[in-house]
Amino acid sequence: MKRNVKNDASHAPSKAILEQERKVLLELGNDITKIREKNDLITLFKKRIKGLFYFTHTIITLIDHKDETYWPFLLDNEGSPIRSHPRYKEMVASHFSLNDPFIQGVLHSEEPVSYILEDIMDNPQSPPFLRVNYDGGVREILMTRLMKEGKPMGFIHLYSDRTDSFTAELRGVMKGFAPQLSSAVSNIIKNEEILNKEKEKSFLLDFSSEIAAVRTKEDLTRALRAALRKLDQDSGFVIRRVNEDKTTLTAYVYDLGTIQRDEKALQVLVKTKYPINDGLQNRVLNSSIPLLFNVEREIQRGITSSYLPLWKKMGFKNFVGVRLRNGTTNLGILLLDIQEIKIELLQGICSQISTALANIMANEQVIKKQEEQAFLLGFSSAITKVRTKAELQAAISEVLAQTMNTQLAMIRVLEDDGIHMSLFMSDPTLFAKAKVDFDKKSSRTITVHEQYTSQVLASREGVVFNVQEELKKGSEYAKLWNTTGFKNMYGLPLRVGDKNIGTIWLLADMLGPLLLKGICSQIAIAVANILANEKLIAYKKQLEIENDYLKEQIKTIYNFSEIIGSGETMQEVYRLMGLVAESNTTVLILGETGTGKELIARAIHSSSPRKEHLMVKVNCAALPANLIESELFGHEKGAFTGAIDRRLGKFELADNSTLFLDEIGELPLEAQAKLLRVIQERELERVGGKQVIKINVRLVAATNRNLEEEVRAGRFRADLYFRLNVFPISLPPLRDRMEDLEALTQFFVRKYSRNTGRNIRKISPRVIQQLRSYTWPGNVRELEHLIERSILLTTDCTLNDIYIPRNNDSDKQEQAFLLNRTLEEVERAYIIETLKRCAGKISGVGSAAEVLDIPGNTLHSKMKKLKITKTDYFS
Repeated sequence: MKRNVKNDASHAPSKAILEQERKVLLELGNDITKIREKNDLITLFKKRIKGLFYFTHTIITLIDHKDETYWPFLLDNEGSPIRSHPRYKEMVASHFSLNDPFIQGVLHSEEPVSYILEDIMDNPQSPPFLRVNYDGGVREILMTRLMKEGKPMGFIHLYSDRTDSFTAELRGVMKGFAPQLSSAVSNIIKNEEILNKEKEKSFLLDFSSEIAAVRTKEDLTRALRAALRKLDQDSGFVIRRVNEDKTTLTAYVYDLGTIQRDEKALQVLVKTKYPINDGLQNRVLNSSIPLLFNVEREIQRGITSSYLPLWKKMGFKNFVGVRLRNGTTNLGILLLDIQEIKIELLQGICSQISTALANIMANEQVIKKQEEQAFLLGFSSAITKVRTKAELQAAISEVLAQTMNTQLAMIRVLEDDGIHMSLFMSDPTLFAKAKVDFDKKSSRTITVHEQYTSQVLASREGVVFNVQEELKKGSEYAKLWNTTGFKNMYGLPLRVGDKNIGTIWLLADMLGPLLLKGICSQIAIAVANILANEKLIAYKKQLEIENDYLKEQIKTIYNFSEIIGSGETMQEVYRLMGLVAESNTTVLILGETGTGKELIARAIHSSSPRKEHLMVKVNCAALPANLIESELFGHEKGAFTGAIDRRLGKFELADNSTLFLDEIGELPLEAQAKLLRVIQERELERVGGKQVIKINVRLVAATNRNLEEEVRAGRFRADLYFRLNVFPISLPPLRDRMEDLEALTQFFVRKYSRNTGRNIRKISPRVIQQLRSYTWPGNVRELEHLIERSILLTTDCTLNDIYIPRNNDSDKQEQAFLLNRTLEEVERAYIIETLKRCAGKISGVGSAAEVLDIPGNTLHSKMKKLKITKTDYFS
């Protein structure tokens, strides 16, 4: 039952009572100015009030508006009847909700409010301290709110073991005293804050002195433990440091405080690497202020880090996380088992810890590097004496035995093809529990494209494979690694300079990068020395093959320095070349003999991303049928009679480059089938070999045959034709690009003038006219040869004559005019075509009359008779 007694006519206090109330308030006001500490206020209150009114004890509570709670601030430890109650400590440390009806009635009343405990203590939302007081004999409570700057700051509680103690006079005194009491409480709070800040400053100065003497992890643990004891914090802590991988944190120093040790859980917590981005640790590292966490709440939020259930099991409920940072570098985090945050104090502590931690870590790093450098010097000295594989294995075993729990698993070396890798050295005793599986896997030849090997060779410093993580992926190799009991497999590339020569595999729990790099560097040199003779011989043979091929290419190269031609037909060719050059698309170049198909192929290659490599050319028409396969795909030693050594085929030589297959239409059907397989699969096998070799070759093919007709005739495979005819480019014959004739002539004249030492500075119009009148069955190649011959026969500075063959083999072209035409139509069409070639010149040197071998007047008469006008041959 709520009691709120107000003054009215029937309860008006007497003058004596009012005088007494005034006197009490005056005395309280005078005494309250002397108050500096909490206990002084309670003592004063009891001294002045308890002699006049009856109550058992009193407390003052303060409101925390942020959490909407109130909590005990001043306690009457001497007068309280509940001090011996089992829940007394719990009540003193608790925060109670402002939202229950019990406290809301007080909060919104300007008068003191009293309650009979029996009426309200068992209500669902009533605070538990009501029941505890009732159990201690209390029957009624009087509460008066305390205000500060127009806002409730707390309450003063009076308790009585009777139900008639809180008279109107007492209520009046409490109401009048409340403002002074509020001021006193505010002053006490301010004084406490000042004292706390002074204590914190003093504490931080002392802690700074202690931390300055820290040199080791053990020193840091002792200093931090002692500091927390001074703060009355008998709690645990852990410092987790950021690991070298920059993605995980591991316990560095720790102390459990009064929490009972669970050794099994503790070992897991100490040894496990926890990812930084787990939803909790990253929040601490990204926060500039300490953060307060609740273990149960974080688990409910979905944080899956395995340390939270372990903490819960060990009894940790709340903890604070603070980042440790040196400059802008995160060193780790400090986790404290405390219930509340003192931000400035914790930041000051962590600033000192960060400095000490940075110094300790730097010192540890220096010592570690010195030890590793001394070790590597010794290993370098030992490795220089190695001459055989057995000596190398003994040296490696000895040096790894000196490191922490490290053993050699395997060394593989690259074979001559740069793709396959074979076993060079291993330690079978390491895999004694899985000997059969190890023997099977180690004897297998793998390629650089194997899952783990490709990652290692592509890395700069090597790759660390966690055995358990790889097991989850279903790795067969990880099952083998797991039998050894080690946590990690270290795969590192063996390099001499920038060249990969193999891989080394080490099983260990943890290895330093400097040590790994130094060991692998020395082992790589030793392996290279052991294999030196064999490698040098292999490289020498390969260079000889490539040198021979280069010499052959120099002899056979079609020596154009540029493509000549600007007419419409050639512009279309250039457009197609521009579209296909940057891609890896197969190109089929079609055209008559001598039109410059190889020149176009070289131009496409030179404009492609593969231009840094040599374009390899194969003339399919020049290969003997029994050697085509060997020439294209290579052969192994002893593959056939005369195969005295291994030979690389043109496809292998063109790896990562362009292969030009000239005269592809001349290839025999049997060779076509094998070529088709290589194009489809992008892999080949040498003649007499069993090893499948992957290739990356761009194909450009050329032919002067009509492949569609060849397919219909059964002389060319249709499937190969479709594979080659991805992007066809047709080169026009010279007779269809007469606009380029003069430019080509000028080019060849300059070229062969230089080559022959002649000084040809001019070409007569008569020569140009003669060239235009010719049908050029041999195309550009024929033009080039005729120019070369004519220059050799010229004795002055002007090219006046061109030695065009008089018996022009143009039967096929002339037959086209005879089909389904009358004699007059054939004659008219033939004269017009001749006039076109002769640029309309009717008589004279290089004229149509000269080509037709008739007098000029006769030709004029025929033209008139056949109604041939200038529009016919100048259109």
